Amino acid sequence: MADNSFFDESRDNSLVKSAIVAKYFWAWAKVIIPTAKKKSNKIAYIDLFSGPGRYEDGSKSTPLLILERAIADPDMSQMLVTLFNDKDSNNTQSLDQAIKSIPDIGRLKHTPKVVNQEVGEEIVEAIQKINYVPTLFFIDPWGYKGLSLGLIGAVIKDWGCDCIFFFNYNRVNMGLPNVSVDKHMNSLFGQERANALREQLKLKQPYERELVIVEAISQALKEIGGNYVLPFCFKTDTGTRTSHHLIFVSKNVLGYSIMKEIMAKESSSTEQGVPLFEYNSATQYQPLLFELSRPLDDLENMLLNEFAGQTLTMEAIYNQHHVGKRYISKNYKEALRKLEQQGKIIVDPPASKRRKYKGEITFGEQVKVTFLPK
Repeated sequence: MADNSFFDESRDNSLVKSAIVAKYFWAWAKVIIPTAKKKSNKIAYIDLFSGPGRYEDGSKSTPLLILERAIADPDMSQMLVTLFNDKDSNNTQSLDQAIKSIPDIGRLKHTPKVVNQEVGEEIVEAIQKINYVPTLFFIDPWGYKGLSLGLIGAVIKDWGCDCIFFFNYNRVNMGLPNVSVDKHMNSLFGQERANALREQLKLKQPYERELVIVEAISQALKEIGGNYVLPFCFKTDTGTRTSHHLIFVSKNVLGYSIMKEIMAKESSSTEQGVPLFEYNSATQYQPLLFELSRPLDDLENMLLNEFAGQTLTMEAIYNQHHVGKRYISKNYKEALRKLEQQGKIIVDPPASKRRKYKGEITFGEQVKVTFLPK
């Protein structure tokens, strides 16, 4: 299948993927810009598999969304440096023309650069030698060729550098037992982990393989310095199987928290208000499946057990507990409200002295919570 087939139409999945990347870039930039102004006065966006810029139906892919938003912002228009790469010269020519046709593209201080190279060891070595300004890297290969731990480690090595990459679960799942692509799988997971993974998967049922594979790539990323990893799952059109994941990697917990909120809003389904961190266009036909578990109840019990005998603010509870879990800030507030109503925690100030918003008693970041001893 040709690489360009991905851009033949703007599927719902592709739109959600582009929205997640563009929204994170904007939120990330707003956090980074004040510090960047004191240093190089630059921030960057680099897309190593950029595609043609537009889908066949004319809708915009990520590069155009990023540039259009930057043009309209006084800081971004003067600070943003962009590099777009694709090994397909047809894609780079198409993207270059699409960029030049953006209204007021000349407002950008730094002209977007479009290059035509294959991503491999040479690019990894070049990235390793460069000290980057704060950069968001987007790595979106059609399959897995060019995607490696070495590449991801190189792009996140400097301050303010985060990475979002496309993890083609279906092709990786098929590739792991295929000796003809051992080199690519070893580059992606590390040889020792890839070998262990191949053995482990022999004993797993099809529905178990996804959890094992995504856990393996997440652990591999942590070992190269990507302390905060957040996968977002995309289902096939039928909703019965996973198509791919979009995986976020950062060294900074603030970036992780920001991306968690963005991915939560793009999730197609929730359980008790807790996001599934997946986009599944078929979930509207499967409402029963998402009421079978009670994750907010689980959170209440976790908090009672893990913070027994302690007094902390709502903000401290969230910061200490949420990493590695799919709960977002509003889930913690809801769980604490319920525990307060049940008399299982002591809250200062109490509900009677806190304001209401849209009919609900608020639970601010600095509200203090005392958990009773076990």
